[in-house]
Amino acid sequence: MTSFNRSTSRRLKKLTQIPSVWEGDRRPLSSSPTQPRESESKGECILWVDGSQGIVRGMDVVAPDLGPEAIVRTLMRAMEHPHSPAKPARPQKIVVRDREIQFYLRGVLQDLDIAIDYAPELPLIDELFRGFADIIDSQIPDLPPQYAKGLQEKSLAIWQAAPWEFLEEQQILSIEINKWDVGTLYASVMGMLGMEYGILLYRSEDSLKRFRAAVLMDEESAQGLEEAFLKQDCLFLTFERADEDEEDQDEDEDLADLPLSEIQPTFGNIHPLEGLRSVLYEEEALAVFVALESLSRFIRDHRRQLQEEEFPALSRRYRISVPESDESTKSVSVTVATMPELAAELEEMAGFGIPEENDFDSTSFRSLRDDLIPEDSFLSLGMVSWEMLEYLRKGVTYHQAGDIRPVGDGLPVILIQTSRPKAKTVIENLEAAGGLKAICFNPGADPFDGDRYDLGLLQAQNGELFLFGEFLDDDPVHVEARKKWNQRCKNTKGYCGLIIAKGLTGASRGNPQLRDMMALFEARSLSPKDLGIGTLQLMPELQLE
Repeated sequence: MTSFNRSTSRRLKKLTQIPSVWEGDRRPLSSSPTQPRESESKGECILWVDGSQGIVRGMDVVAPDLGPEAIVRTLMRAMEHPHSPAKPARPQKIVVRDREIQFYLRGVLQDLDIAIDYAPELPLIDELFRGFADIIDSQIPDLPPQYAKGLQEKSLAIWQAAPWEFLEEQQILSIEINKWDVGTLYASVMGMLGMEYGILLYRSEDSLKRFRAAVLMDEESAQGLEEAFLKQDCLFLTFERADEDEEDQDEDEDLADLPLSEIQPTFGNIHPLEGLRSVLYEEEALAVFVALESLSRFIRDHRRQLQEEEFPALSRRYRISVPESDESTKSVSVTVATMPELAAELEEMAGFGIPEENDFDSTSFRSLRDDLIPEDSFLSLGMVSWEMLEYLRKGVTYHQAGDIRPVGDGLPVILIQTSRPKAKTVIENLEAAGGLKAICFNPGADPFDGDRYDLGLLQAQNGELFLFGEFLDDDPVHVEARKKWNQRCKNTKGYCGLIIAKGLTGASRGNPQLRDMMALFEARSLSPKDLGIGTLQLMPELQLE
């Protein structure tokens, strides 16, 4: 058994011993059946009170798996550094209601001249814990208990359906419910930019438009954005990482790269007069439940049409079963519809789709750019089998097809893995450049230190060249990879591909799976002679005052 150091025992014995009886115990803060089990798993409360004076001398909340040492640590603080107005002291007697704790304390405190007794009940502590339980049990849960499980299931179904992969925030869906004082909710899907995922359910079209206009007006002002945010009138579902420690947050981490077990849905309400609250009351919970279920069905039924370039005009009616409630209503008829006209109005408001003027000849080679591929990307030269290629063509979000005929073992590919938001930017920039025309390795040199490089280049259809990798000529790993690349390209008659994948910050970092592949560009491989730009020289950037 662990005991005090002799110096600690001498220090504690110097404390004034008062003729008081202290009660001590540890127990969960609440064992009420109305509270979720998680509330108990957060910790146990250790209390030491002076029964003679009726004051709390020490209190701690600790993890349930901590041993009996925890109760001693709290007792030491109760003696040496008690809560005000108590003074430092040691008691004449201690009473506990747990035999194991009694025997443990007898061994630890044997040199302090403190009697350790057992009592089946501790009146003062019992009263304190009853008060704690009343406070906890009177707290309003985030979700009505009878709907919590159903709402969790519906929210995770939305997460798995991932509507943000093809719906932009301005592509609004109307959900006509006409129940619980809710007429029509206007659903805006967040997440296409990979920043924040969720569904905003506006109570009116006007609230939606006002918020959009306010954001555009105050997009440079943090105070203006916060004010606009709090003036929304909507219910919401957002997703975040479960049990995330702020110190461990990765700004580039994308929730879409995490397993379902690490995703935590959060519900709430925003109103200009109420502000933000992460609590849904009964009627709100029912409306959100029905909205999410009908939205989930609509996405399932019209996924292909919703992925088309033009936002289509669609409408569908559903009969949604209502979870158990005090009402006689067993089901609700709900109509879900797209709103192409509103989407066009919101796009016009934001200035989307207005092309910028280009003052260059897009058919000629202009410069070598190094701003396409993020610096922290994972890069590899490899090959995919022809069978896997077919799965890729069907599974990726973006596919640039090529006239490839299966020859050899498979298609040589360059794989670039980054975070989902950055991968989307790479894809969009390549698409804006007309797509990928060719992949080439071209010689490069640093005239200052004499190093020679093998530069990996992507040639876009508009003639631009993008640097995707710099490899030292004498790097044995790269030399071997290049030999395999050249042979494979020879086998396929010059055909190759570029794969853009997400998941750099997730479990598949460095080994992306099929579900992580976001884009496949089928292209040609070019030799340095075919490219015809010669050896590229590294030139210093001069800073002129």
